Amino acid sequence: MDIINVNQLAKRFGNLIAVDDISFQVEKGEIFGFLGPNGAGKTTTISMLCTLLKPSSGTATVGGFDIVRAREDVRRSIGLVFQDSSLDEYLTAEQNLLFHAYAYNVPRTERKKRIDELLELVGLAERRKSKVSTFSGGMKRRLEIARGLLHHPDVLFLDEPTLGLDPQTRRHIWDHISNLRKTSGLTIFLTTHYMDEAENCHRITIIDEGRVIAMDSPERLKDSVGGDMVTIKAEDEESAIKELYQKYAINPQSSDGQLSFYVPHGDKFIAGLLNGFSNRLTAINIRRPTLDDVFLKLTGRAIRDEDASLRDRMAMSRKTRHGR
Repeated sequence: MDIINVNQLAKRFGNLIAVDDISFQVEKGEIFGFLGPNGAGKTTTISMLCTLLKPSSGTATVGGFDIVRAREDVRRSIGLVFQDSSLDEYLTAEQNLLFHAYAYNVPRTERKKRIDELLELVGLAERRKSKVSTFSGGMKRRLEIARGLLHHPDVLFLDEPTLGLDPQTRRHIWDHISNLRKTSGLTIFLTTHYMDEAENCHRITIIDEGRVIAMDSPERLKDSVGGDMVTIKAEDEESAIKELYQKYAINPQSSDGQLSFYVPHGDKFIAGLLNGFSNRLTAINIRRPTLDDVFLKLTGRAIRDEDASLRDRMAMSRKTRHGR
């Protein structure tokens, strides 16, 4: 059963097309991920689905409610954790949750029970009376997730839920998210540019420059690359390239003295290569494709390069504004 249905959704800001006629469905109870570099259209999409931005064209429903015609119904049926913290840091953890409970008309008889349960769930029960200004980034993230769940939403939207957190804290956050889905059947829609984070999703939509370019499970997306990545070093690289092409019709990529290529069943290929390759190999390695490999194959560039490029553009923009 689809809990989110998107049909040719688009958002334009003047001449800039931020989201370009995208379509997809999200099943009830799944973890659905939007993977792409910063500026790809992920946050714009999630903002439209959460009724924070009005689409330029196209339609979408969340929980059966139209995101334009039934905005209040959509908002009551979703929880949302933003990229940037929206907690009141002068209030305690408990007070932040109480304020949210009032805003969403959580019944008075249910408020304390829900707050107690959620603070326990995210490991903040002992800090309920502490001001949020004393919390670490990971603690704030966990509190925001608790707040997003307080009114029992059907869908929890997480926009870059672990952005800027250290790997250990990111892992803890994901333990909480996975436990939530298992215990409540909650549908989780997240955006991310972390490859390891996307591995937690049942299905991933890869988005680039506002367009959906692929959608499937992480494993199937990796299988689409063409098998396992094999990397070899040979004493005579030029001769090894020719032999790979003549014997196996392989055109390897050469980088830093290494030859890399994809083959199905890499372990079996290596066994044959060791027995029948005339060039002396000095190193050999095999690994499964990653989602970064998928993005590279689909776009011709690595997602981390896109993020670095965006940082450079932002830095240049700041220098220009400040006259430096």
